[in-house]
Amino acid sequence: MNALPEHSPADVAAMAEAARLAFAHLARAPAAQRTQLLRKLAEAIEALGEPLIDTVCEESALPRARVQGERARTTAQLRMFADLAAADAWRDVRVDAGDATRVPLPRPAIRSEKRPIGPVAVFGASNFPLAFSIAGGDSAAALAVGCPVLAKAHPAHPRTCALIAAAIRAAVHECGLPAGVFQVYFEAGHAAGQALVAHPAIKAGAFTGSRQGGLALWRIAQQRPDPIPFFAEMSSINPVFITPAAASAQAEALAAGLANSMCLGVGQFCTQPGLIVCVRDSAGALREALSARIAATPAGDMLTESMAAAYRTAVAQREATPGIAVCARGLAAQTPRQAQAVLHSGNLEEFLRHADWQEEIFGPSSLLLEVEHMADFQRVAAALHGQLTATLWHQPEEREACAELCFVLEQKAGRIVYNGYPTGVEVGPATVHGGPFPACTDARFSSVGTRAIERFLRPVAWQSPP
Repeated sequence: MNALPEHSPADVAAMAEAARLAFAHLARAPAAQRTQLLRKLAEAIEALGEPLIDTVCEESALPRARVQGERARTTAQLRMFADLAAADAWRDVRVDAGDATRVPLPRPAIRSEKRPIGPVAVFGASNFPLAFSIAGGDSAAALAVGCPVLAKAHPAHPRTCALIAAAIRAAVHECGLPAGVFQVYFEAGHAAGQALVAHPAIKAGAFTGSRQGGLALWRIAQQRPDPIPFFAEMSSINPVFITPAAASAQAEALAAGLANSMCLGVGQFCTQPGLIVCVRDSAGALREALSARIAATPAGDMLTESMAAAYRTAVAQREATPGIAVCARGLAAQTPRQAQAVLHSGNLEEFLRHADWQEEIFGPSSLLLEVEHMADFQRVAAALHGQLTATLWHQPEEREACAELCFVLEQKAGRIVYNGYPTGVEVGPATVHGGPFPACTDARFSSVGTRAIERFLRPVAWQSPP
């Protein structure tokens, strides 16, 4: 890890104890102090300047403009949570007045509000080295409501994390807060992270990554003597449904948009559309146009060579499945780090038989599913696992015909997109970035937007307070 520290389970245990002690300070700190910390963190990240951008680009192979935009998103969401902390409305104070004259029994006075749950373990994503990393949305949400953070530096971009960690330490010190308020540890493996989730001082966890990794940590969280909430964002294929009228009216434009959404960032987005559903009789022009777009797509550098290798393995496994055909392949990869785009096709009955067709392929790959009738959309939707997003392309005259499908999709996804594309998550109060399993371990919450704080709160009531 380039001479960076490698922390052991014993190291993170000591950090967890420091976080426990810091919680007593941060949970009772005035809103102004938590607000100051979040704003100082944003300023500190901005102050790192171009060396930070250079480091992210070197480690991740992400283009410079993308990284600059991600930095802006990271600092913006820190300031959004700073505003939330300042308002203090998240406490959701409720008061029931007492009534000593009520019969047959007096009514007690009750006051309730939400309180921070305690220290939070954060495991950031590989594909967003800033916005979903150690100072990303999970950390910002926890700090805003008074929960100390113990975050793992992602092994895919350790030097980036080291720069951010140093800025964090300086900001925490400048705000007069104990070091245990926000700590970062480094580990190439999993032992320290597993020990952290099991540590009694940790009261909640947040994870963004693979289903395998998320479930491993979630199980530890549930098997503790005192199980804790663990929100893991893990796996989604983000289906796109295209009605016959929409496909006929704008095949070329849809093909361009779908190809861009599918291959943006070399397909390394949790909202990448991995399933496209349309009606066969209206799909010909769309299929041809989309295949042509994919065939002309250059191979791109993935975040790491290991991710590129995993992508190639997943694609090969899918193509070995009976019923899968190749519609188009992009331009060939030139290095081990590159991924070649690919569009597969299949039919409804095989899709319903093969649950593995719903497994996320992390990279520029999608499955085109052509069904016989629009009524088959509901069969596909009913069979879907939980998703982060579901998209519907339709014409105004088809709105009523799509009503039942939309109802089913509400049960399957956290965000429904109409006549658009799923890639890209707006950061704001109304945003929902979550969904039923396996998209996430708890469909009640979002990891993006101001709702993200709800993962780290619990209600407390005081009856007949003095």
